[in-house]
Amino acid sequence: MIETVLLLSAAMAAATPTPAPKPTPLTVKPAEPSMLQAMEWRNIGPTRGGRVEAVAGVPGKPFTFYFGSSGGGVFKTEDAGVSWKNITDGQINTSSIGAIAVAESDDNVVFVGTGEAAPRGNALSHGDGLYKSTDAGKSWTHVGLKETRHIAQVRIDPRNPDVVFVAALGHVAKDSKDRGVYKSTDGGKTWRQTLFVDETTGAVDLALDPVNPRQLYAAMWDFRRLPWQMRSGGAGSGLYKSTDGGETWKKLSEGLPSGTMGKMGVTVSPSRHDRVWAVI
Repeated sequence: MIETVLLLSAAMAAATPTPAPKPTPLTVKPAEPSMLQAMEWRNIGPTRGGRVEAVAGVPGKPFTFYFGSSGGGVFKTEDAGVSWKNITDGQINTSSIGAIAVAESDDNVVFVGTGEAAPRGNALSHGDGLYKSTDAGKSWTHVGLKETRHIAQVRIDPRNPDVVFVAALGHVAKDSKDRGVYKSTDGGKTWRQTLFVDETTGAVDLALDPVNPRQLYAAMWDFRRLPWQMRSGGAGSGLYKSTDGGETWKKLSEGLPSGTMGKMGVTVSPSRHDRVWAVI
């Protein structure tokens, strides 16, 4: 009996595969300075129709990009900029683009916010809300927010392309209630305004935590652009945070500048999501 058990143990040991060796860690050497010196920026086109305010890449497709300009609509490249195609001409009602977002979970879903959102010496034509494509930009459907006029940012929940957030700057020349942060949970069929400060303060940027999409940050800008004047900053300006998926918001103050704040930008580090950057 003991001999049989020993024979079985030996047979089982012989049948057990040898563990594969651990792979050697990949080491990446820094580029030679001479190689970097040979690199230079160059314009890869196309003629864009005003300043570019919206750019979006596609996860997993490093050669595919979208960009939108203040007066030329949305262009797309699928060969890293060797060729470009305008994909909104004749399909949307304005050529002024403020924001573009591609859904991480389905890159066929693309949202475009119209109306440039960088008023300075001037503000080119306003927009008429948000457009959506479900075929990677081949066709477009208007999905609301017409009276927001200038959309500064669009963010999509990385897990669900139907959950969308919009930062609306609003009318640049007069008081308006159609500004702030909006949320949709049905892919843009309906919208709720979840952050509104006052009639002179719009949302100028919006960041979503890539690890925990329930955390969002909104930059609110109290401003007015008139033909003869640009007023930037006011009591309504501030940085806000939501921890419940944009349903409620809290104004942040600790560590931020005191006094009047103007236009702001905000983003969350993709490699360390507890680190948030704001330019004020």
